[in-house]
Amino acid sequence: VQLQASGGGSVRPGGSLTLSCAASGGTLDNNAIGWFRHAPGQSREGISCISSSDGSTYYADAVKGRFTISRDNAKNTMYLKMNSLKHEDTAVYYCATDPFPLRPGTCWMADFGSWGQGTLVTVSS
Repeated sequence: VQLQASGGGSVRPGGSLTLSCAASGGTLDNNAIGWFRHAPGQSREGISCISSSDGSTYYADAVKGRFTISRDNAKNTMYLKMNSLKHEDTAVYYCATDPFPLRPGTCWMADFGSWGQGTLVTVSS
C-alpha cells in the first residue's frame, strides 16, 4: 500500500486543520491505521491509531479531546481532524497502515509497515 498525506500548512493557535492520507495499491479496509508526528528535536511519536482487530482507538494524552482519527473506506482515505491547535503541535505528521492488528492500547511505529511521506503542520502566531 502506498500512502499520500496532505493537508498540512500554517495555522494560528486555536485553529483547526484536517490531514488526509489517500491509499493506493491496496485497501485500508480492515487495516490498522495511525498518525504519527515528528517535532523538531524530538522522537517520532504515535498520536492516534485505530486497531484492525476491534476498531479500538488510541489517542496520545497530548492530543486527546482535540484530535480525531477516522477513515472513509469508500475513498480509501484516512483523516486526522485537529482542533484547538497549539504551538507544540508543530511537527511533520505521518500516516501509516498495516494489515496486522495492534496490541491493545498501543500506537507504535514498529507495528506499521506502510508509511506516507509526511506533511508539515506549523502552529504559529
